[in-house]
Amino acid sequence: MYELKTKENDESVLAFIETVEKPKKREDAYRLLDIFIETTGHEAKMWGSSIIGFGSYHYKYASGHEGDAPLVGFSPRKAKISLYFSPGETRREELLKKFGKHTTGKACVYINNVEDINEEVLKELIRASINHLQSLYSNE
Repeated sequence: MYELKTKENDESVLAFIETVEKPKKREDAYRLLDIFIETTGHEAKMWGSSIIGFGSYHYKYASGHEGDAPLVGFSPRKAKISLYFSPGETRREELLKKFGKHTTGKACVYINNVEDINEEVLKELIRASINHLQSLYSNE
């Protein structure tokens, strides 16, 4: 049976951020922490060893695979900062046009610095992702 590696745990979010080598990236991580807490109303939790997640939902696919994941999150990785949003959210592309300097993957949006993005659009992306996931999956 497949075992998920990225699970919520009790590791310290602040201790993790303090391990970020580059001072600017560490500063950006603290700014994102504030934005995500303020926007989600959820406490920050570590998911796996490097993702800071907010809230959670339980998913179950038609294949029978199921698990838990954060509603939204971020990770201050070495190359770029990864922002985690719901990939199927319909307003995502429209919002990203106004977001600022970024690249995208399936579920991730990658940024170099917080100063490169529009923080109000980030808050909209967070809210839209949470609303989308909560409409798809029932929480508690």
